[in-house]
Amino acid sequence: MKKFSIALAATTTLLAANSYAADTTSTLDAVKERGYVNCVIGNSFPGFYSLNKAGEWQGMDIDMCRGVASAVFGDATKVKFLPVQWAQSFTSIKSGKGDILSKGMTWTLSRDAAQGLDFLDTYFYDGQGFMVRKDLGVKSVKELKGATVCVLTGTSSELNIADYSRANNLDIKTVVFDDSSVRNTAFFNNNCDALTNDKSGLAAQRSAAQNPDDYIILPETISKEALSFAVKQNDSEWANVVKWSFAAMVAAEEFGVNSQNVEKMRAESQSPVVRRLLGVEGDLNTGLGLPQDWAYQVIKNVGNYGEVYERNVGTNSVLGLDREGTLNALWTNGGMMYAKSFR
Repeated sequence: MKKFSIALAATTTLLAANSYAADTTSTLDAVKERGYVNCVIGNSFPGFYSLNKAGEWQGMDIDMCRGVASAVFGDATKVKFLPVQWAQSFTSIKSGKGDILSKGMTWTLSRDAAQGLDFLDTYFYDGQGFMVRKDLGVKSVKELKGATVCVLTGTSSELNIADYSRANNLDIKTVVFDDSSVRNTAFFNNNCDALTNDKSGLAAQRSAAQNPDDYIILPETISKEALSFAVKQNDSEWANVVKWSFAAMVAAEEFGVNSQNVEKMRAESQSPVVRRLLGVEGDLNTGLGLPQDWAYQVIKNVGNYGEVYERNVGTNSVLGLDREGTLNALWTNGGMMYAKSFR
């Protein structure tokens, strides 16, 4: 009986050890072995993630994931996009189904501390607003007393509107939806007085309306929404790859490197910072477990932060968002986009 107990204990210990090993397998190793990155996104958010007429994903979040694929494989196409409903966002990463969560997700304390995720960097600074029909005659959120407002359930928007209504005694009645497309349809069919979302989202939804000029976005911004990407908690090796892939885009813009001149800059630049960034000298890649030219590949294949911003959400895009004077400008232009040092 004693021998059986010892054997059982040994087996239990071995199983526990194997389970621990499986749980702590590096995501970077798994991605390399698989041959592509799994990127968790939403169903449709023009400017951030949406399908074009050719059936290809495009948008700011899409480019963030393509940047990581470029860093790891030198190929921006080595990524699979996994669109999920809002409720499945966190579990998709915790379960290991996805490697990166990049879907316009706001970085909050509760999500960071209680959802099994590590939020890394903010790639877009936003704020929550309201959209209404022009014929409603409303010019301010303060005039929405007793109004019905369409909102996506489980989001920070739902919590923010409850706080704002209570603080301003507006008695706003929320109509909640699980699916953003159903929410948008309800609003455009006049089933709600207003639609609330991040202002970039409102701009996207307005642009997709049958008659965009029939709608206005009210001037107030009622919250801070730091749209950030996240990875599974306690996997610092993979987290480093993701956050420095993004940092390479921001640093490239700061130092005047873009997808059009990166070859020339790599061959001719005498700037020590640029040479380290592009892998001409130094060994910044070794700690990341990436090829020496990883940042060069990100910039060549995807572009710097400014290029990503302009083609997806900038003034000449479907959203038409002017970056100048906003928090999304480089820190050298008064914004918050700031890459840590490449040394």
